[in-house]
Amino acid sequence: MTRSRILTRAKAPFAVSILAVLGISQIACAQISWPGSAPDYSSDTSINYFNDASAAADRRDSGALYQYEQMMGNGLFAMYPAYWRLNNDLSTLNPNVVTQFASQFSGSVMAEKLAADYAETKAQSGDYNAVRQVANYVHNADDSEKCAVALGFNNGGDPMRAMSLKPDVWLTTIKQPALCNQLATAMNSNPMINNTDRKQRLLRMLRVGKTGDIMTLSQSLGTPIAYSELSEIQLNPASFITRFGAQPNSIKNQYLYLYAIGRMADKSYREAAIQVDYDIKQDNNRSQKLINDDTRRYAYRILGVKRMNYNTDDGFNDEAVTWFRNSLGESFNYEEAEDYAMAAIRFNQWNDLINAIGNMDNAVQQRDIWQYWLARAYEQSNDSGKKSLARQIYQRLANKSDYYGLLAKDKVGQRLNAGSTALPNVPNSDTNRMLSDPHFARAFALYNASANRSYANREWNWAVKKARDNNDSQLIVAAAKYAYDKGWLDRAIYAIDSTEGLNAFSLSHPMPHQNQVVSYSRQVGIDPAWAYGIMRQESRFVTSARSGVGASGLMQIMPDTAKYIARNLGESYSDSRANTGDTNIRYGTWYMSDIMGKLNNQPVLATAGYNAGPNKAKRWQPTYGSLAADQYVETIAYPETRNYVKRVMENATIYSSLLGANTPISQRMGTIPPGY
Repeated sequence: MTRSRILTRAKAPFAVSILAVLGISQIACAQISWPGSAPDYSSDTSINYFNDASAAADRRDSGALYQYEQMMGNGLFAMYPAYWRLNNDLSTLNPNVVTQFASQFSGSVMAEKLAADYAETKAQSGDYNAVRQVANYVHNADDSEKCAVALGFNNGGDPMRAMSLKPDVWLTTIKQPALCNQLATAMNSNPMINNTDRKQRLLRMLRVGKTGDIMTLSQSLGTPIAYSELSEIQLNPASFITRFGAQPNSIKNQYLYLYAIGRMADKSYREAAIQVDYDIKQDNNRSQKLINDDTRRYAYRILGVKRMNYNTDDGFNDEAVTWFRNSLGESFNYEEAEDYAMAAIRFNQWNDLINAIGNMDNAVQQRDIWQYWLARAYEQSNDSGKKSLARQIYQRLANKSDYYGLLAKDKVGQRLNAGSTALPNVPNSDTNRMLSDPHFARAFALYNASANRSYANREWNWAVKKARDNNDSQLIVAAAKYAYDKGWLDRAIYAIDSTEGLNAFSLSHPMPHQNQVVSYSRQVGIDPAWAYGIMRQESRFVTSARSGVGASGLMQIMPDTAKYIARNLGESYSDSRANTGDTNIRYGTWYMSDIMGKLNNQPVLATAGYNAGPNKAKRWQPTYGSLAADQYVETIAYPETRNYVKRVMENATIYSSLLGANTPISQRMGTIPPGY
């Protein structure tokens, strides 16, 4: 039976009873024999019950959901009321119920979602056997779900499957999902973790001060550290360091010294740096050292990481490069290597940048970001071989039209040609195939029914993923074109953007409201391509978009900003008018021009200012001398703003080609002047 036929067969209600909870359930399936032609979903009636069933789910009304299962039993959306009802009692379900649901609705996004939800719930409660039973139904997991599945296998069955996430969780100290923290802690008992691994994690836990992990890891390493010892140092690290100088060298004292420096750095990296330099100077005068070489190196690592956390507050300083350089010889986790690389980029320390990239995992080194910066570093060398390697890297990156690909094109003298604004011609056969695909059919039915957009978006994203898995670019283009024609621009953008090597710029970079955008941009003296670049990044052209902090409309303008704009334009403020398409575009373009004027008429600074505020953008400027714009962007202290500026510059470059101006990205970005 074909995939589409399985999904459209008649399905009996998926009832959960006491028997089901015990793992004994029945599902009667009256199979339908489809003719040879593709299924026609246009007459599917199950969508008619979707919104009411969703409301019942919000009320947690299992009885009503059971009735909707019966009414929707032979339709595209039959799995939804069943999913909602099962999800009401997720913690009590027997894994057989979940696997039965996943098998019945195999291939659907909700089948995977129930299995993933269940895995997370059971991992949180420590029922790892239940996690393992549903693990093979989870294929497209987010970080938390991946960690849930890995926890299942870390605690029985297949420790190798748990170890696949070791690079992501074991040495990480940045914020991650709770289940990933749980996995990292649990990995200590994985038979494939050795003492070298444990020491590397212990060093990171000493740096950030995670007491529980420090105690567990030190115990495993045969050098147990008590909570009372850590607590005493936490209260007064200087007191411990004073005592440290009078004690013999020991492994435990090396660990406690690093913990003390970490706690001192939490309060003041400057005081911690003075302390480390003083301690090492004193130690060098001793006949027998109290501070081992690896402890010295990691003490400087602590300082380097902590200093990079204060770039926005205290400004950039090349002391971070020095401290990272002094720490060479100790392995880096990705966070530490990235900080080292960013510090080197900021201060033109190209050999340090090569060292930083060389200390990343091989897979990380191959990412476009680090390939580009490796080429930038090689480019500065007097070695003709390295210069040649730089050009080879640029040539390879230039095959793409993303941020780093566009920068690389400029390096090798290529010019972006985004083509015309004409939409691609899609054969009727591809459109019909797309409409006969159950995943796309669900997405469009939900969109047409004005269901909660999160459901339509999830079905759309899943449909695109399935088409990608099948290498069916024609299906993706057909779907994107159909969505574009319906005004569902954000999903058309997603479909093209998320498919490697698929350049259909008229679909991925639409230009709605073109007359207003061009007219208002020119009135205030800004580039319409830049205005479109901001708009695409802010809202994906969803007019009703509203952020969690209250920004709204196509240009995502905050209420206080809109009031400021209205006041400067001599208009009375109206919340509803400020959020409408025409006024929102007019206000947004005026504000872009206003920020440009305040930030040296520099578009990169103005873009950063639009996202993070003009004062932050100024604070990130170099203190003395100019800085190449790509270096400024890569060292923006806020990751969100850093990625935002990259995307906007990429967008604007593509839009400039579509609008006939075709300004290369390097020319567009220019140079960042000093902030004095």
